[in-house]
Amino acid sequence: MSTHSLMFGWEYPPLHLGGLGVACQGLVRGLLHHEVKVTLVLPYESETDDVEVRFPTDEIVQQLRICSMLQPYSTQESFEANIRKVPKIKKDIYGNDLGEAISNYTEMSVKMTEDLDPDIVHCHDWMTYEAGRRAAQHHNVPMVAHIHATELDRTSNAPNEYIYNRERLGFEAADKIIAVSNYTKNVLVSQYGITPEKIVVVHNGSFDLGPSAELIESKRQQHTDNPMVLFLGRLVTQKGAVQFLEMAAAVHQIRPEVQFVIAGDGHMLEELVDVSLQFGLQDSVIFAGKVGSMEVKQLYTQADCFVMPSVSEPFGLVALEAISHGTPVILSRQSGAAEVIDDCFQVDFWDTAKMADCVLTILREEALAHQLRSYAPRILGKLTWQRQASIVNSLYQDLIYC
Repeated sequence: MSTHSLMFGWEYPPLHLGGLGVACQGLVRGLLHHEVKVTLVLPYESETDDVEVRFPTDEIVQQLRICSMLQPYSTQESFEANIRKVPKIKKDIYGNDLGEAISNYTEMSVKMTEDLDPDIVHCHDWMTYEAGRRAAQHHNVPMVAHIHATELDRTSNAPNEYIYNRERLGFEAADKIIAVSNYTKNVLVSQYGITPEKIVVVHNGSFDLGPSAELIESKRQQHTDNPMVLFLGRLVTQKGAVQFLEMAAAVHQIRPEVQFVIAGDGHMLEELVDVSLQFGLQDSVIFAGKVGSMEVKQLYTQADCFVMPSVSEPFGLVALEAISHGTPVILSRQSGAAEVIDDCFQVDFWDTAKMADCVLTILREEALAHQLRSYAPRILGKLTWQRQASIVNSLYQDLIYC
């Protein structure tokens, strides 16, 4: 008999704002491969007040979509800004503030799933932990708390106390915690007081097995008069876009023909434009805004180098995406991806001079860049979602039958 996982999440493609949705989809597909039945509970904003049960065509997973304005990376401020646009009658459903919205989501989620018969409850990040705790208690099954990013990561160690405490209570209620990296595990131990034995590290996986030999060869022959260096991520402090521009300014002094692309959106956009002007990069930096999946693939393919300068990055799926397109990467040491991509340049996020030196080396040394590209299939072959999901499934079995 197959295992049934009742999963509470923030987002799921095609509706997603960041890496959590991609990771959730990868894990769900991997679990389905191992014959785990998944019921996925998601918040969504709707024109009606109904709860919709949806069966996607690309995978057989039941989704219960709970009427809510909760979004990935919601803060008190962003939620209040969004709720002001909503008619008053809707606020009774959505909630007047972030705390009330989470309470409403929790109530509806638990009620809508009380007649299911799960073997385990699996919940992703802090907004879902209370729903997971109550559902696990109702069904008398184990609870797994999956942490993709902590409040400390998102706020550069200046957490909102409400969110921090919700996270901590969720970690304490869980039977086991899945952390996406040892980097995150260390944060949970040192900053949340969680015992190391309670935490299992399961790195995120990849949908791709790496670039083909033909792509690697075509990248080797890709010579342009204006090499391109790429940043892709939300424009928030955590992702290190300011550090990217500092690095770009240093590279520009030596190689003024290099072009820099910043893809993504966020509240720091205007600030970053101002910084680029201060550095004299107005003709060298392109702010591409939020890009679709096809545009992302094109950017990775065209880029001569990808830089992930995150200040605090629990994992960093964009690094796997970059190497899967044959693009050499430079990673912040303050990231989980640096634990699994061993054949790359790794620097501290604050050492932008070293970061610039790494970029210049990749652009100058084609033989080295070609070697870095050739490592990608070996790295990604160890990180398939089927393999990572098998680790999660083993954890399920240990908890269910212990």
